[in-house]
Amino acid sequence: MEELNSVSNFIHDFIDEDLAAGVNSRVQTRFPPEPNGYLHIGHAKAICIDFQTAEKYGGTCNLRLDDTNPSKEDVEYVDAIKEDIEWLGFKWDKCLYASGYFDFIYECAIKLIKKGKAYVCDLSADEIREYRGTLTEPGKNSPYRDRSIEENLDLFARMTAGEFADGEKTLRAKIDMSSPNINMRDPVIYRIAHVSHHQTGDKWCVYPMYDFAHPLSDAREGVTYSLCSLEFENHRPLYDWFIKEIGFEEPPRQIEFARLNINYCVTSKRKCLDMVNSGVVSGWDDPRMVTLCGMRRRGYPAGAIKEFINKIGVSKAYSVVDYGLLEACVRDELNVSAPRAMAVLRPLKVIIDNYPEGESEQIAVDINPDMPELGTRNVTFSREIYVEQDDFMAEPVKKYFRLFPGNEVRLKGAYFITCRSYETDENGNVTCLHCTYDPASKGGNSPDGRKVRGTLHWVSAAAVPCEVRQYDRLFNAENPGSETGNFLDDINPESLEILSGCLVEEGIADSKEGDTFQFMRQGYFCVDKDSRPGKLVFNRTVALNSSWK
Repeated sequence: MEELNSVSNFIHDFIDEDLAAGVNSRVQTRFPPEPNGYLHIGHAKAICIDFQTAEKYGGTCNLRLDDTNPSKEDVEYVDAIKEDIEWLGFKWDKCLYASGYFDFIYECAIKLIKKGKAYVCDLSADEIREYRGTLTEPGKNSPYRDRSIEENLDLFARMTAGEFADGEKTLRAKIDMSSPNINMRDPVIYRIAHVSHHQTGDKWCVYPMYDFAHPLSDAREGVTYSLCSLEFENHRPLYDWFIKEIGFEEPPRQIEFARLNINYCVTSKRKCLDMVNSGVVSGWDDPRMVTLCGMRRRGYPAGAIKEFINKIGVSKAYSVVDYGLLEACVRDELNVSAPRAMAVLRPLKVIIDNYPEGESEQIAVDINPDMPELGTRNVTFSREIYVEQDDFMAEPVKKYFRLFPGNEVRLKGAYFITCRSYETDENGNVTCLHCTYDPASKGGNSPDGRKVRGTLHWVSAAAVPCEVRQYDRLFNAENPGSETGNFLDDINPESLEILSGCLVEEGIADSKEGDTFQFMRQGYFCVDKDSRPGKLVFNRTVALNSSWK
């Protein structure tokens, strides 16, 4: 796979210019997720950019959990983030937490107060928004903006001591309420939150805002390139202002890239949480979700996700990527890596009347025709076998080459069989086929050279029962919620089909969670975590052919 570190992109062009000009002599990046949800396919792009950029230049990349909002964070998310990054195949230099810098960040806040660049404000959140102004109208100064340095130091100390209630006071940077960039209009940098933190416990009841903690953590950490998505471009002046006012001699350079947008998907953590809490999906790792844990459970290989990120490239231009491209990358990788197996999802019994009763034989079938070095596996063939229900028609339509009365087909790796008759139940449903086989056609070849048009997969009576879960797109709209205003209105009610009573060849009865196979003529499937001894559950990862536009 050709990775991002070997593909030219504007981020690397900037870094090349800096290195050539002596602006930097090293490259250090970081991946800084907030531990308030599970990572999704959009995060995969940022992960690849951060880690592969550091790798290209022989630098380092840290994982830093930007845990500045403990009311929405949890150790569950921290552990999941680490697992997802490792699954993608990346190794961080250090695992750090923004909370590990809380003492330092607090000292920076004190420094700003002493410089007259920060003040304690008594306005409520709604009042702050009202005073901020609009994109076309300047804001107006808070009535508390001109408090003395001494008063601000005293009030901030009392905030820290827990004297005030949540929301009663904030600490704001004193910048410019008439700035055309709203982010520069005296942003809040500390707020009161009487809540325990998953890393620092009850040490703090004031917490820094993300926009304040993030640049200071980058600078303290020694990050040279702060790579982030394009929505932070308007925050860059604020990022640079904090770095300059605190006085860092080697400031990080923030570079923004376009975030990943995929049709028929929702990646917003808030919306994903809504789907989980409302029961639309079974959890964050539901295989229909585009969370990394959901994709892993569905059977998407990590290498295919990285190849997908590589194919879409790195740019500043907004674009929407077709989900079919991701599935194509998954299909390409599994085609060469997944062993083949035979599974019948809607079984129809076939009795081969002229096959000796009580006897069976082993048929050798390729593990993967594209990788002959893997050899073959044996499947049992006997008088009773099963084929797919739609591989038989009592009254065939034109150009139907599978089983119907009088027609001959090839059983994959086994024999030619000819349908002679069929049985039905009281409702007219076909329940059993009666066929004969040609013993001379073993291996699927006729000694007299006659041709047959249809080749069917099959399983024997010794096959293993299993459950199969077939997934389709979770949303019916390319941009969920764009027309109705509620993304949940665009949920596809047929995104999950559960098939019970399916049969797979006995050779994969001991498969473990995550094992992936190509079920012949069906698609790629992996063993789900819900599997138990004697009850396999398979998720369809992707169909053999794309159904996407």
